[in-house]
Amino acid sequence: MSMATIAADAGVGIGTLYRHFPTREDLLNFLTHRSFERVLSNVQAAESDGMTAGDALRRFIEAAIAQRHELVLPLHRGLPVTVPETRAVRDQIHRTLQRIIERGRTDGTISQDVTPRDVVVLGAMLAQPRQSDPEWDATCRRLLATYVNGLRTC
Repeated sequence: MSMATIAADAGVGIGTLYRHFPTREDLLNFLTHRSFERVLSNVQAAESDGMTAGDALRRFIEAAIAQRHELVLPLHRGLPVTVPETRAVRDQIHRTLQRIIERGRTDGTISQDVTPRDVVVLGAMLAQPRQSDPEWDATCRRLLATYVNGLRTC
């Protein structure tokens, strides 16, 4: 998509867009950082709700599914993370997921072999932007429930 199309879709002039984002890469880096901040907010909310760890992971991924068309992330064909501030936010997401996983090992809702990356990859797969499909959200939530149920220790 051209910068002119992006400006038109955003309802601003091309000059305004270029004043804020001199290059397409600058714009994508901004959108990626903002997306990681939203994901961090989602995982922090899931962590603090006092529910089981399995339920916290479900809530975290459900938020990504609901925001699928608003997120610009590397696993959604976005740019790789190169900006140090964005890497720091990404790392904070992984640390928060690790705390949830460790809580799950204690409460029995998560097995020993799941990693933050596993959770992120599943969430990214289920939250891929898609064309309108009225049954897709229900399918994603069924797949998510199957995954979370499979995390329980036996």
